[in-house]
Amino acid sequence: MRRSKAVTLVDVARLAGVSVATASKALNNRSEVREATKTRVHEAARSLSFEHNAMARSLSRGRSGTVGLLTSDLEGRFSLPILMAAEDAFGADEISVLLSDARGDAIREQRHVRTLAAKQVDALMVVGSLTDARRSLGSALPFPVAYVYTPSDDPADFSLTPDNVQGGRIAAEHLLSTGRRRIAHVRGLPTAQAARDRALGIDAALTASGVPLAHRTDYGEWTERWGRSATLMLLDTHPDIDAVICDSDQIARGALDALHARGRRVPTDVALIGFDNWELITADTNPPISSVDMNLDLLGRRASELLFAAIDGSPLPTGVERTDCRLVARGTTIP
Repeated sequence: MRRSKAVTLVDVARLAGVSVATASKALNNRSEVREATKTRVHEAARSLSFEHNAMARSLSRGRSGTVGLLTSDLEGRFSLPILMAAEDAFGADEISVLLSDARGDAIREQRHVRTLAAKQVDALMVVGSLTDARRSLGSALPFPVAYVYTPSDDPADFSLTPDNVQGGRIAAEHLLSTGRRRIAHVRGLPTAQAARDRALGIDAALTASGVPLAHRTDYGEWTERWGRSATLMLLDTHPDIDAVICDSDQIARGALDALHARGRRVPTDVALIGFDNWELITADTNPPISSVDMNLDLLGRRASELLFAAIDGSPLPTGVERTDCRLVARGTTIP
């Protein structure tokens, strides 16, 4: 007789309508979870006859109860929030996390992968800081692998990355909703996938509204200096612009300096929006900068949930899954 598939924490979380991390915290009676949520999760676990003892289940199935997290950017703006969300999710279910930093060195990365394989990790999350595709680690690894933020170049792998096309679209739609019609785009590095995708989204939103793009820079960098110089040139050649979309918050901060220097009131005369929602920058300006958030925590949680399921025997999806970005409106677009 065929044995039915074991119930997993993912199943309990889905039935209770909560995240995997919340379900685990509820089952462990953690104080930060509301009592109503704990009750709902415990009822879901009972109805599914779920056995909540992750380590015992792992050992009984020949698993180590460990997961590898591999990055090349521990000091980066993007990888740390993803890694922290993933560590919270795995830690909530008493799964140990082994963190390795390859520092951008392919040889060092391969050595870390061999070490993690020797330690018999149950799964591996590979986190990057760019949305340009990276080389796959291959299909011969003895554990499931999820590529997060930076996708794999192999469509047979599973990758999870922000939808920058959607991000560009919601940035333009927000400005259109506030009455802006002469919108310019100050790009980051034009060869970067994120910059190309954001341009596609901006163009799609403007085309759908019948509003032509006022200007887009041909050159670009991810710096405040570039934001200042590009915006000053933009004001010289297109003095009638009433909004600027910048491909990063650093660029937007430089653009804000340039607008102030030219006596333009923000957002009364010119609205401004950036990308990444880096609060160290966006919340510390006058006015605070509106920005498109990449939902990095969501990426970490979603990847963890799928790896939880893969450890329990469910195959990972293949291809690239793109998660929605969200707009955080502040004083540079909303007075």
